[in-house]
Amino acid sequence: MGETGETGNSRTRPTIYDVAKAAGVAPSTVSRAFSRPGRVNADTAERIRRVAHELGYRMNPIARGLPDGRTALLAIIVADLTNPFFFEIIRSAEKTAIDAGYTLLVVDAHESGEAERQALERTLPLVEGIVLATSRLSDSAIRAVAKQRPTVVMNRVVTDVASVITDNAQGMRSAVEHLAGLGHTRITYLAGPEASWADGMRWRAFRRTTQELGLRARRLGPFAPTLAGGLSAAQALTTHAATATVAYNDLLAIGAMRGLTRLGVEIPRELSVVGFDNIFGSDFCTPPLTTVAAPLRHFGTFAVQRLLNQLRNPSPGLSVPALLPAKLVERGSTARHG
Repeated sequence: MGETGETGNSRTRPTIYDVAKAAGVAPSTVSRAFSRPGRVNADTAERIRRVAHELGYRMNPIARGLPDGRTALLAIIVADLTNPFFFEIIRSAEKTAIDAGYTLLVVDAHESGEAERQALERTLPLVEGIVLATSRLSDSAIRAVAKQRPTVVMNRVVTDVASVITDNAQGMRSAVEHLAGLGHTRITYLAGPEASWADGMRWRAFRRTTQELGLRARRLGPFAPTLAGGLSAAQALTTHAATATVAYNDLLAIGAMRGLTRLGVEIPRELSVVGFDNIFGSDFCTPPLTTVAAPLRHFGTFAVQRLLNQLRNPSPGLSVPALLPAKLVERGSTARHG
């Protein structure tokens, strides 16, 4: 996950992963050798220190200087800090951490798996636990992180890792049933990032529900889960015969509405639009967005609580996903067809 190199402007600094590879041990063993030396075989610890010295690796002094490596720090890594989806999540996660005597670090991965990996390399030595919010990493990479520090994944399920998710299936079903009840029979799904677990779940639920109701369904995308992504989707939507669309998230839906309006499409008279998440601002647009409301405030609280539970009492049962409900919020972006 990291690149071996010398300290300098043209090369990256050696990471815990470089030391682990060179010493023939797991990254978690390297971490313990520095923060909890008594828990590592003396010969192994000496080999790790020697390899680290040869590579020029230095453990973060914050973690090294505290008893048992404790820092009273937790971290939440978010896909895109500018996305209002994370506003309430971060606020509630921070409050829960503070109430438990911890400080929460917030890290922006900029919708990039590579940036997320680099952020983890820098953050793991500092913190006692990690929340990965809408991670773009592979399942195996996430499990590797969980072996080094207590980890909770948000909006995604990874085997053997604690997670907090919204009920994507029920939420999407309520959106499609709402449109069907308004007389729509041709509905398009605007897909989000290919690496998004939630996007896959929402698309499968969309396809299953439309089939059960005898509706015609199509998929467009993937698109970036942003206003700009929605603007890109607008032109593609005009080539489809659909009378309604469900977007992967609210930003994509709002961007699509903005683009469609510029193209002369009247919403909802000519096209009904449904978003997903009920972010801050989803009722500020024109028309206000009909959307599937995710319990964003509870997301942050539940995620940190699960992290704290692991820190206090690790248990295999923590890998069972916590499923939070979703409900449809009807506003002005949907209307009866015909």
